[in-house]
This record gives sequence, structure tokens and C-alpha cells, in this order.
Amino acid sequence: MKMTRIILCLFFFAVSVSTSLIAAEEVKPANNFSLTDLSGNTVQLSDYRGQWVVVNFWATWCSPCVKEIPELSRLHTERKEVTVLGLDYEDIERARLDEFLGEIEVSYPILLLDVYDLPEGMQEPRALPTTYIVNPEGMRVRTFYGPITRAEIERVVDGSAGK
Repeated sequence: MKMTRIILCLFFFAVSVSTSLIAAEEVKPANNFSLTDLSGNTVQLSDYRGQWVVVNFWATWCSPCVKEIPELSRLHTERKEVTVLGLDYEDIERARLDEFLGEIEVSYPILLLDVYDLPEGMQEPRALPTTYIVNPEGMRVRTFYGPITRAEIERVVDGSAGK
């Protein structure tokens, strides 16, 4: 009985600490970037001002990243106010990337990153996948390290409406 109380106390403490850490995330301007998509077009984050943007760092060898792709694709297709940008963060030959993308359905733009020469102001992701959510005003409102679900993204987007 005593052990159960201790475990419950630790659980509630952990939940309250993690909740406060999430709530305390600093909202700050998202660094604009300019990258090339698979068709050779230049894409800038600022091109999507007025929309929610999900910036997802991923790699073909990262299984959690690959598992996110179908949900992110549906989100990009079904929510017109949300754009997903997939930033391929790996040293990979273009032919191998094209082969991989031919085997999986991706509805959102894939942008090519040079992992050895990141755009000015862009930091290396701490983990893969890493996902930033940028609001329509260009502010980075949330950062997720590790796998993310559509529901988590929608909680941020829908919970921030009118803010």
C-alpha cells in the first residue's frame, strides 16, 4: 500500500512537471529559410505566411520518421490551413531518395537540406524526427523531439485559434 502511494505521488509529480515544461515553451519568431524542393524550386518558410506550417525534419533511415509520413500527408491534404514541409536531413544520393519516395506516398513538399551546410539561422535538429509548428504570423509555437501524431499537431493548431 505504501509503495502504491509513493508510485502515485511520483507519477503525479512527473505529470505536473512535464505539463509545466510544455506550457513554458517560448514562442519565438521562426527563422526563415530558403531550400530547394524535389523539382528544383526554391521554397521559403515565409512563402507560407498566413498558414500553419509543420516543419518536419526526417530521414529515410529513421523508422519513426517514416511512420509519420502517412499521417502528415493526410493532415497536409485535408487541412487547407496547414502546410507540412518535410526537410530531408541526411547525406543521401538523390537517386536513392527518389527511389524511397517512389515507394511511399507523400503529399507534401520534400525539401533538400545539405547537412554539412545548413541555411543561415537553422540549427541542427536535436533528434529525428524533430517537428516545429509555426503559426500563421510566423512564430514557432511548439517543438516536438521524436515522433508526433496528427492529433498532437491538431491540438496545437486548434487550441491556438484566435490567439
